[in-house]
Amino acid sequence: MIIRPFTIAVPAEALLDLKHRLSMARWPKALDDASWEDGASLAFLRKLMDHWQNCFNWRAEEARLNQLPQFVGSVDGTDIHFIHQKGVGPAPLPLILTHGWPGSFTEFERILPLLTNPGAHGNDPADAFDVVVPSLPGYGFSSAPAESGVGSRDIAGLWHELMTSLGYERFGAQGGDIGSGVSTWLARLFPDKVLGVHLNYVSAGFRPTLAPGEEPTEEERAYQMRAASWAATEEAYSAMHSTKPQTLAFALSDSPVGLAAWISEKFRAWTDCDGDLEGILSLDTILTDISIYWFTGNINASLRLYKENRLDPLIFAPNERLTPPLGIAHFPKELPIPPRSWVERVANVTRWTEMPRGGHFAALEQPDLLANEIREFFRPLR
Repeated sequence: MIIRPFTIAVPAEALLDLKHRLSMARWPKALDDASWEDGASLAFLRKLMDHWQNCFNWRAEEARLNQLPQFVGSVDGTDIHFIHQKGVGPAPLPLILTHGWPGSFTEFERILPLLTNPGAHGNDPADAFDVVVPSLPGYGFSSAPAESGVGSRDIAGLWHELMTSLGYERFGAQGGDIGSGVSTWLARLFPDKVLGVHLNYVSAGFRPTLAPGEEPTEEERAYQMRAASWAATEEAYSAMHSTKPQTLAFALSDSPVGLAAWISEKFRAWTDCDGDLEGILSLDTILTDISIYWFTGNINASLRLYKENRLDPLIFAPNERLTPPLGIAHFPKELPIPPRSWVERVANVTRWTEMPRGGHFAALEQPDLLANEIREFFRPLR
């Protein structure tokens, strides 16, 4: 893998084009401007778009992000953008963090110093990590796959090559959302390289295969019913992504308002915000993430990853087990995840913590809580 430094530099023409498109927005009507019952709130979107057009300073966000040590690694025609922050401590443990949709590498900006330099934040320097944060292919500043068939299994192979190229023979993995599946695939495919896996979400495709005549437990059946109920009211986005992503990509690639509505609705629904998204995330934080999706123009690839994962789900064969230890931090406002017994059918769960607060974007919402769980899980594995 050829690795080179990377600096974010969005062309001025792209900023002007965005401003023009925002000024020309056509707004739908709503039965109730403030309501989120039918999807993104018209009142909130108007406020968010006004902020994007008149207040948001991309160049300031860009300059701040460029303070992070960023690189691009090229392998088989794919450019993988990543942060590589070295740890401050006696023996930092290599750790790769993987984001999901509609997130980006920026999710981990606040948690990075807590993991790489714990001594500066009141914790033990012996818990330091060398942290690698890649952008999924077709996300952030990573290039989109040139052909079909690149799902979480294949991305795990890219991550393995990336970590090996950086000189890490053994390392830990952590992730949520799609990053949960990628991290689990890493442990499944490269058990001799992965010291342990820590997750703050269990991939929706994670399924053990029951032996003939074996039945789910009562708790597992309750989870299946809970997941089905959630899917009936909240999972339309995923059905679209995993079946007809290209159709949706036309609208989201052409309209910044449409893109912002599609993404911001998920931030509100999936965070522990009690209906007040700005109480958890600033408008600038939300728009930095949305802007990255807009400026890179890769929304079709990010949506398509859902289809690839539907075609190659994380299903375990009968009696198949993950070798590396597994840890779970379950945040209370997370999407439905299976109970511990479901995960223990295929994994050695050494730590499972019910967290006091937080939702789907744990590193963004509760970086201190998540960092502490990561340190606690990996400490015995060092």
